[in-house]
Amino acid sequence: MKEALNQLLESVYGQEGVTLKSSRAVGGGSINQTQVLTLSNDERVFLKYNSHPPKDFFPAEAKGLKLLRQAQGGPRIPKPLGWEDAPNPHFFLLEYIEESSPGNGFHSRFAETLANLHRMTQEHHGLDHDNYIGSTVQINTPEPDPIVFFRDHRLRFQQELARKTGKLPTSLDKRLDLLCDSLEKLMDTTGEKPALLHGDLWSGNYFATQDQTPCIFDPAVYFGLRESDLAMTELFGRLPEAFYRAYHEAFPLNPGYEERRDLYNLYHMLNHLNLFGSSYLASVESIVNQFTR
Repeated sequence: MKEALNQLLESVYGQEGVTLKSSRAVGGGSINQTQVLTLSNDERVFLKYNSHPPKDFFPAEAKGLKLLRQAQGGPRIPKPLGWEDAPNPHFFLLEYIEESSPGNGFHSRFAETLANLHRMTQEHHGLDHDNYIGSTVQINTPEPDPIVFFRDHRLRFQQELARKTGKLPTSLDKRLDLLCDSLEKLMDTTGEKPALLHGDLWSGNYFATQDQTPCIFDPAVYFGLRESDLAMTELFGRLPEAFYRAYHEAFPLNPGYEERRDLYNLYHMLNHLNLFGSSYLASVESIVNQFTR
């Protein structure tokens, strides 16, 4: 790996002879190993490593980061620097951004920048390529109808994965079919355009920089319903109320978001069921029961 890393550094920094000086492991997600590298020019970069990555895993992430960086007034996004020169790269280098504790006003600012990200739009829901949610393939086949997109490429795709591996009991599988058939009654997409989404915006995928700029990373990018991103911020620990108040002031949601929130998070609970197993089955069942009484 060291030789491949030095080759990548030479590609990124040209003929400066930049090499690795030291490294330290940092906490990351459950999918990749992560390190902060200090280089011979004293610059720091962020390394993500996966010994058995899915096909085009890191190149897909780089595409998502580049797309997020195009949003005017959006959150700060780490710049992708490059990946291993291999058919299926095992590591990925990014700009290192130092984290700080959120100060007064940070969460309102975060909400405003997220609203700006969501104002970036295109004609169809989806994307021009598939990517990943965790290590699960995320199908982004473009669809003009947001309900068809969410039903077929989010819920039913995850449902089929769980069904094939025996993770979904038959009775729950049938109720999930009923839920999918009822989505038009459950969702309100009035006036909504496909919004550029982070796609996996839980509390571990954002932080405040040293100057209190909101930074988001580890995306699962696509164009979809912006309520999906808002719902994900509530899945593993709700943000301070100032965040939601500022978002609603900047870019109001349709009435009834609170009643729909768990519907969007069902996608992530199904994905966690597929990735991590039966400990997430009760959460999936609770949400399905909520919408199929």
